Amino acid sequence: MSILDTKKKSQKKQIRRTIWSYLIVSILMIVINKVYGLFGHGVHSAVMTWMFLYPLLGGVLLFILMDRLLPDTTTRFSGYRLFYNSYNSGIAVLTTGSFLKGVFDIAGTNSSYIALFYAVGWLFIVLGLTVLLGLILKGRKICLFEEREQ
Repeated sequence: MSILDTKKKSQKKQIRRTIWSYLIVSILMIVINKVYGLFGHGVHSAVMTWMFLYPLLGGVLLFILMDRLLPDTTTRFSGYRLFYNSYNSGIAVLTTGSFLKGVFDIAGTNSSYIALFYAVGWLFIVLGLTVLLGLILKGRKICLFEEREQ
């Protein structure tokens, strides 16, 4: 077994660990919504009800697609960590913002700061996806260059 095979396996393992983490967070968000709904005196918030979709669709779905469609070389570039951290931070900020908006809706109040959660969350996601797109294009250039050498 070569070092490259070990790196590929560890990269796949990291992506699968991320998928499981997002799946657990999605389930946790559903449980939090149900428990909070029990103490909400019959008042529910649609924002809190659907907050599990950020980690489910944004996290699980994206990383499953990355695991299936992208070459393993994408995760070895130095910018991958920037994508990973900013994208995950964006999902976390959006989920937290939805939770707080739901709490405020149930309490019957409002806050102007909730808009900042959504703006910053989407900004981090766009930054992360831009970095990922750059990594994919960089990987394709390297693959094309290696094919020309042979």
